[in-house]
Amino acid sequence: MEDRIIIRDVIASDAGAIATIYNPYVTETVITFEKIPVTSAEILSRIENILNSGFPYIVAEKDNRVIGYAYAGQWRSRAAYKHTVETSIYLAQEVIGHGAGTTLYKELLERLRQLEIHVVLGGITLPNPVSVRLHEKLGFTKVAHFNEAGYKFGRWLDVGFWELILS
Repeated sequence: MEDRIIIRDVIASDAGAIATIYNPYVTETVITFEKIPVTSAEILSRIENILNSGFPYIVAEKDNRVIGYAYAGQWRSRAAYKHTVETSIYLAQEVIGHGAGTTLYKELLERLRQLEIHVVLGGITLPNPVSVRLHEKLGFTKVAHFNEAGYKFGRWLDVGFWELILS
């Protein structure tokens, strides 16, 4: 029998698994605008920065293996943006479409509610119908579309932003 998905706080030893999940997005897709694979040490530094800022960084685990992660970070640095965050979520390719993303994102949103976050933003490289579906399933609405905002793999890429008002 398969174990169910467990959502838990990230720990330092998850950095390698997170890099393993993330780097194919870097090298094979336009989902992230990074172009160079990220080391486990860099992932650990990023985790520490998010946690030290007081925001959640969580992982989804199944069968004792990290299959995805999600976190939130401050959207902009000005004081008036204190209650607005931008989220990120990444899943191991083989679990996409099986509910892990929904489970993980719902937990992230609940933790953000507890922090009294008011606005959650999700930036999506377009086209990305899987991510759009996930965000809209969770109540996000599209609020912005930036044409040719990024350049990767020899082409210009659009970016959309989806918004969810939590409170």
